[in-house]
Amino acid sequence: MINLITLDREYRSGGSDIARKLGARLGWRVWDEELTMEIARQMECECSAVEMLQEHRDPLYYRMMKAFFRGSVEGVQNAETMKMVDADCISDIARRVVIAAATEGRAVIVGRGAAYYLHDRPDTLHVFIYAPTEEKMRRLQIAGESRQRAQELVETVDRDRAAFIKQYFKRDWPDRQLFHLMINSAVGDDAVVATVLHGLHHASQRLEEPRL
Repeated sequence: MINLITLDREYRSGGSDIARKLGARLGWRVWDEELTMEIARQMECECSAVEMLQEHRDPLYYRMMKAFFRGSVEGVQNAETMKMVDADCISDIARRVVIAAATEGRAVIVGRGAAYYLHDRPDTLHVFIYAPTEEKMRRLQIAGESRQRAQELVETVDRDRAAFIKQYFKRDWPDRQLFHLMINSAVGDDAVVATVLHGLHHASQRLEEPRL
């Protein structure tokens, strides 16, 4: 029986909203902001509502860290002020937190490399949400960002996520061979939820079929 969904997403493609709707429909726990808070707690970070400076190109480990923590609720307001940590620490703690969340089952886990950490679990449906650039910028502008700032975020956040996955998993982001479903959220969040639920039903049925 499939009792886990990992939901990876392009920045501002609506992944967090879709995850919440899936959780509500299924009665499953959604690990999104809670996951980030737990990683931050274990890393002894201060969670703050401070947007990181964009005037310079951060060291690689710092940009990788931002790629993780910017994912929280898909909001540009989320940032973490680190103590003494590096990308190796981020990867190790994130893996432990994701696996602990998966152990509980009946959960939707948003981003944070979950699809890559849990790629070998047969009870998991891996979903990737993407959207056209204009759609992502539209969502950011609705949230109050200027068009220029929206474009900057769209161009940089996903690049940094891809760098993290390449560094620690030696795989592309997104790795199309890993995901069971890849859905364009421009069709509407409700349509995405319906598609994922349909895929979940059939994946569970297939898992229960006797092996010959």
